[in-house]
Amino acid sequence: MMMAKNSAGVVKYGIVGVGMMGREHLINLGHLQQQQEAISVVCIADPHIPSQQLALQIANCEFNWSPQVFWGHKELLDSGLCDVVIVSTPNMTHFQILMDIIEHPKPHHILVEKPLCTNVADCKRVIEAAKKRPDVLVQVGLEYRYMPPVAKLIDVVRSGKIGQVKMVSIREHRFPFLVKVNDWNRFNENTGGTLVEKCCHFFDLMTLFVGAMPVRVMASGAIDVNHKDEIYDGKVPDIIDNAYVIVEFDNGSRGMLDLCMFAEGSKNEQEISVVGDIGKGEAFVPESTVRVGTRTKGREGVETMKAEDKRIKYDGLHHGSSYLEHLNLLSAVRSSIIRQHPQEGGDAVKRDCATVVGLQDGLLSVAIGVAAQLSIQKGRFITLEEVLNI
Repeated sequence: MMMAKNSAGVVKYGIVGVGMMGREHLINLGHLQQQQEAISVVCIADPHIPSQQLALQIANCEFNWSPQVFWGHKELLDSGLCDVVIVSTPNMTHFQILMDIIEHPKPHHILVEKPLCTNVADCKRVIEAAKKRPDVLVQVGLEYRYMPPVAKLIDVVRSGKIGQVKMVSIREHRFPFLVKVNDWNRFNENTGGTLVEKCCHFFDLMTLFVGAMPVRVMASGAIDVNHKDEIYDGKVPDIIDNAYVIVEFDNGSRGMLDLCMFAEGSKNEQEISVVGDIGKGEAFVPESTVRVGTRTKGREGVETMKAEDKRIKYDGLHHGSSYLEHLNLLSAVRSSIIRQHPQEGGDAVKRDCATVVGLQDGLLSVAIGVAAQLSIQKGRFITLEEVLNI
């Protein structure tokens, strides 16, 4: 079955869940359209009326779009209006929504917000379902890969300038979790836990930098400052607000995460260090700088570079990475359409689909987070084999 495309070549989007992140996706797509990209947001789905109203206001007033509104994702899918579905609903809803999209008779390409699902078993079920739908692209919203300083550091590592990666250290010192609709993000059963909800980004980056499979995880974390005086329906939040996590990989490399969510007094929210056998690279966000040095040149030879990407037309909540994420997805979708309509694509049909952050990446990032949460509970190393075989 082929992806629908109207006569004008416009790629049509639907957004399921128009809370904070859904509206952020809407704005990113609006800025893409303003750069003469042939796209349109034609429908949204959300049962929360205030979220609907805010999304419509943005669509109507800022981008001259009039998307049709649905209460649920099934009605949106059955409408046949869109080619691409963005899933930006609460974490615990991802699994069923993804399964409904993948199994729908009409193929829809998908961008699903991180984490892919809240547990490993559901991630694996989604992957198995997607294998049966080669006409559907699924991209996981691990957009930190696209932040300009992080992307530049990835290029440095891939160039071989620092040699074989031995250690990756990531520090995120930031503000507490934001308030979400119905405060769903205050409980592990809804989020998968802080080390899944928030830190899947960093476990994805560790795996990407190291280029190997994670094998075991050790973590220590607690609820020390945030949310302790909050009560929802008689329950106190159970999400941790700080942790250290060590990840070991099958090539002998190691990664470490230092997370603190009551550290607003930080110059940089993320500091990433990748050390190889001949050099070291660092990235700083939002300072947007990269430092690279080698063992032979020492401290005096360290080079500091400003990282920027001139393609970014909207910085948004994630320093332009969501904008680049959408550029990447749009390229992949268009390549898919060209392959499915070779009479329209000419020589372009031979192009490979643009690289996307795929389902296996989503699974591994969740699996490491789940292993870290279990490690805190059990007070021991957790192997990835234990988690992946759940």
